[in-house]
Amino acid sequence: MTQPPPVPGSPGSGEAPGSTDGDDPGSATPYLLVMPSTEGAPPPMVWPGAEDAPAWAIPVSIPAGTRGYAVFIPLVPAAPTAAPVASDPPVPAPAAPAARPAEATATSIPTAVVEPAKSIPTQAARVAAADAAAPAAAPSPDAVSPPPEGTDAAPTSPAPAAPTTNGPTSEAAPATATPTTATPALAPAATGAGTGRPGTAVQQPAATPLPAPYRIGVPSGAPAPYRGYQPIPRPPSFLDTRWPGPAPARDRAVPAAILAGALGLAFFVPLTRTGIGWFLGWLALTVAVVLAARRTGAELPRADRRIRAGWAVAALALLSVLAFRNAWWLVTFCVLGTLACATLAIVGGRLVRSILFSLVAAPFAALRGLPWVRGHLHAPANPGLVRRVVGSAAATLAALIVFGALLSSADGAFSVVLGEMIPEVNVGTVFRWIFLAAVGGLCAVAAVYTLAAPPDLATVDRPGTRRFGLVEWAPVISALTLLFGGFVAVQFTVLFGGQRHVLRTAGLSYAEYARSGFWQLVVVTLLTLAVLGGVARWARRDRPVERHLLRVLLGLLSVLSFVIVVSALSRMYTYQKAYSFTGERLFVMAFELLLGTVFLMILVAGLRWRGAWIPGTTVALAVVMLLGLAVLNPEDYAARRNIARYEQTGKIDAWYLRALSADATPALAGLPDPVRRCTLSWIADDLDEPDPWYAWNLGRVRARAALDRAGPGAVGGPRDCRAADQFDLPKRRR
Repeated sequence: MTQPPPVPGSPGSGEAPGSTDGDDPGSATPYLLVMPSTEGAPPPMVWPGAEDAPAWAIPVSIPAGTRGYAVFIPLVPAAPTAAPVASDPPVPAPAAPAARPAEATATSIPTAVVEPAKSIPTQAARVAAADAAAPAAAPSPDAVSPPPEGTDAAPTSPAPAAPTTNGPTSEAAPATATPTTATPALAPAATGAGTGRPGTAVQQPAATPLPAPYRIGVPSGAPAPYRGYQPIPRPPSFLDTRWPGPAPARDRAVPAAILAGALGLAFFVPLTRTGIGWFLGWLALTVAVVLAARRTGAELPRADRRIRAGWAVAALALLSVLAFRNAWWLVTFCVLGTLACATLAIVGGRLVRSILFSLVAAPFAALRGLPWVRGHLHAPANPGLVRRVVGSAAATLAALIVFGALLSSADGAFSVVLGEMIPEVNVGTVFRWIFLAAVGGLCAVAAVYTLAAPPDLATVDRPGTRRFGLVEWAPVISALTLLFGGFVAVQFTVLFGGQRHVLRTAGLSYAEYARSGFWQLVVVTLLTLAVLGGVARWARRDRPVERHLLRVLLGLLSVLSFVIVVSALSRMYTYQKAYSFTGERLFVMAFELLLGTVFLMILVAGLRWRGAWIPGTTVALAVVMLLGLAVLNPEDYAARRNIARYEQTGKIDAWYLRALSADATPALAGLPDPVRRCTLSWIADDLDEPDPWYAWNLGRVRARAALDRAGPGAVGGPRDCRAADQFDLPKRRR
């Protein structure tokens, strides 16, 4: 393959790139052509060949989604040919007699003294020789150094523009050149044979070893040039591989939906008390997120969409409790449960690790998504449309203010209704609006950003490495099983016939005995769940004996743990019968009952070694537990049980009952004086302040109705509570 004609001014004609003046030219290492794809990429390099010159290319298959830069590496000759280039016409030599073919071949090969800077032919000389001489193959890139000893001949090329004869060799004139195109390897060399006529080809011996590559302009054996420090690329992080986030978009609908959700939460939610506004504000936020996710949300499987929708409905159901109940602890757990269900609705998660990850990922997405949402604001907008919308909103607000003020001054009843609908504006109200709008906006940003590109939870929920063998876990589980068995045997003795002996030995009353061990049993239950989960995740079960033994031991431990849960529930119920029922104690009993249900689920899952459904089901049962407590109305239930105890024994904890919320007021209104006057003294002050419409609460409505029926004399003060001390047992809350 012949090389194309040189282009003036290109690096291929003239001095080699990077060469220096003198006998030691610079390194002519081929440059790289880099096509940057992102900002911050290295600048493009100089193409080492001539313009429009052909070059070899190597096809490379790159996996889809690979990030980086497109690098094109041209293949250029590693060294020039060994043929000399004469700057002056050669002097003809006298004719010589013909020799044998082998000798003629050996003597007809012109040789050249190859020096580092004087024997390199120029590009123009080689092109002229290729046009003038007979067709000859280009030399191999590997055949660029002198042949090793023991070789009969070396492939060379005839001198350009001059015939080759048998005679003395001519010295090559100094010349330098930089090759621009690749040449085929192992091409036959053209030599003069017999009478020295040019164009006669001599095949290179197949046994000739290939010499080492040669760098242009660098003496043989010279060290390679210093390449500089190459930093090790940073490995991709979890965010780069599993949660890269959504692509930048320019759609003003997303900021509008987020703003609507934030304003809805700020307008409806009564921050200082419970009411229906909590449900309405969260409903407005949910609708705004759904509308924004329909435009930018990722396509999820149908089953995943249904599960996420179920968690969203559970969050709304928990916040609806605030429209009916007032118990502070129940309201607090319902709000926390709402946030947990919301994170599962936007992030997902079915196993323990992914559920815990969602609790952390949602707040992180709220901050990470702010730049993404801000990018939507740079979308091109119609200035005329914006002016019309702003003008219409301003005109509507002005009309409502002017005509509302006139109509409220014209009619007193309408003024009262309008005053109840519009909250009083003061400094505290403004700060409350700002705080709620910020919280609502961050919640909306976290939801829209995550739903647009949900994280891949496959890495988070990867199965654990089963590193514990039979020797590591079997003794521990066996010892715990024996210990729990002994404890359960003692519990059966106390509960069924031998309680007098055990209590006399312990030196405790039955109520004190029941109260003293409840919290310890709760801690034991939680630790047992952790042990069961760890062993099920990391214990090996490759062999049948390991699987059978693990199933038997974990099953026994779960059964014994369930008995311990029943014992704890029995202790708490006995203690409340002896002293009094409270809402908090009812919650603890409900939580212990939930733990017992988890042990039953572990027993069911151990039959087929399929327990991936347990974490999600546990969270769902926790939601059901809170909703069940809301239906029970625990503070009203506790008040009624205390009233029944008072009627039977004449003992009542009036100090605790007066601290109950409005949920217990209808039951307390039926007590006789002076206990009723004491128990209603605190709640009456809270009910004196009317509620705006967005703070409507069913419990407070019923409490006000009960106070109205009881009359003003049913509410007392501190003096009545001092007179009620004789009824208190105990006088302090336990």
